[in-house]
Amino acid sequence: MSKTILATIVVALAAACGGAGASQQHVTDDDVRQALSAAGIVPPLATTVDAPALVELGRMLFFDKILSGNRNISCATCHHPSATTGDALPLSIGPGGVGLAEDRVLAEGTLNPRNALPLFNLGEGSAHALFWDGRVSREPGTAILNVPDPNLTGASIDPAWRPYTEQLLTPLAAQAMFPVTLAAEMRGAGTENELASAPDNRAVWERLMLRLGAYPDYVQLFLAAYPAVAAFDDLNFAHAARAIAAFERAAYTQLDTPLDRYLAGEPDALSDSAKRGAVLFCGPANCTACHRGEHLTDWDTHAIAAPQLGPGTEPPLEDRGRFRVTSLPEDLYAFRTPPLRNVALTGPWTHAGAYATLEGVVRHHLDPVAGLLEYDATQLPASLQTSVDVDPARNAARLAAVSPLLGAPLVLTDAQVTDLVAFLHALTSPSSLALLADIPDTVPSGLPVAD
Repeated sequence: MSKTILATIVVALAAACGGAGASQQHVTDDDVRQALSAAGIVPPLATTVDAPALVELGRMLFFDKILSGNRNISCATCHHPSATTGDALPLSIGPGGVGLAEDRVLAEGTLNPRNALPLFNLGEGSAHALFWDGRVSREPGTAILNVPDPNLTGASIDPAWRPYTEQLLTPLAAQAMFPVTLAAEMRGAGTENELASAPDNRAVWERLMLRLGAYPDYVQLFLAAYPAVAAFDDLNFAHAARAIAAFERAAYTQLDTPLDRYLAGEPDALSDSAKRGAVLFCGPANCTACHRGEHLTDWDTHAIAAPQLGPGTEPPLEDRGRFRVTSLPEDLYAFRTPPLRNVALTGPWTHAGAYATLEGVVRHHLDPVAGLLEYDATQLPASLQTSVDVDPARNAARLAAVSPLLGAPLVLTDAQVTDLVAFLHALTSPSSLALLADIPDTVPSGLPVAD
């Protein structure tokens, strides 16, 4: 486990369970419970339990570089247990990178334009919007999955695609279909491999299944995971995606936080500072305008004028967020509200990883104008400091799009900010210390597991 992540976990647990806050405001447990209840912050519902054979197949696929075009990057490269299911970098590094987590560097090619999102608790039924721009989502009213491939989206699916859609039972499974199709994430570019040169998504998925089918161990794993399927040739990549989602749900559902223990009736599970922070979070600080419910998110997208850095999705230095998916003016610069469980472990924060500390991103929310225009780039790695977009016109557009839910700038004392951060630390699961046990020694392809 990286030193930074380990240190963060120690600080998180200390702050949640016993850290002393600087604020002297007194709140009672009744105050705290009423505030949490009003925001719908409750223990999550019981999780789905998948068959062990399906989870094991997903585990192998998650750590196997066979899924990348150049066979040099796996799902785990950007979502590694040692970096608490992220990569500890502002912007993730795909096929052109070398190393792991904080030590990963770009050897060739380009950076990914966005921060690698953590995988905690995304298998829950209420988790219905994934990726920073929400391009994979399940409509709450109709249960229709929306994904970045028109063949898999909508109420009426072409029968030829039903073997795929029948396996995409959750947004998490649908999400696992797409990193392998993106050049900067796993596929590679140009004609450097047979995935990179594939004409469309389906060709990528079919070529991946040909790869996997060449390994007898994978054939056995797939047939064990899907006992009703007669032959490997009857499977498609959606079966692989469903298995990856099953592993992520089994391994990264972490619901044993100090907050959960407090909600279960253990009043000393939260420090006094975290209790004050909870009342602030649900009340004067207005955090629950977006961060509410069992996962402390509305699963919606909002613009907060987060600093833009790196290559962006639209050169030069531009990323208009949800607007790229919907083309709706109200979605300009809007990014998905992050779930806050384990948030203390999943920095850097914001869609481009602009903030190196929780306090920094909290203060940005209190005053987005100051946060954007007075942003301190020295908190970034040296290689990214000059990539921060300071163009006045683009920054004016980002500020004009800021969600009214943030309201006017909010002045809090340093002690109150400390209390808010203590509450965020109370969302840290101790089980996150045990993630390394899921890393296999070997995978069926024989490719190295380590980066």
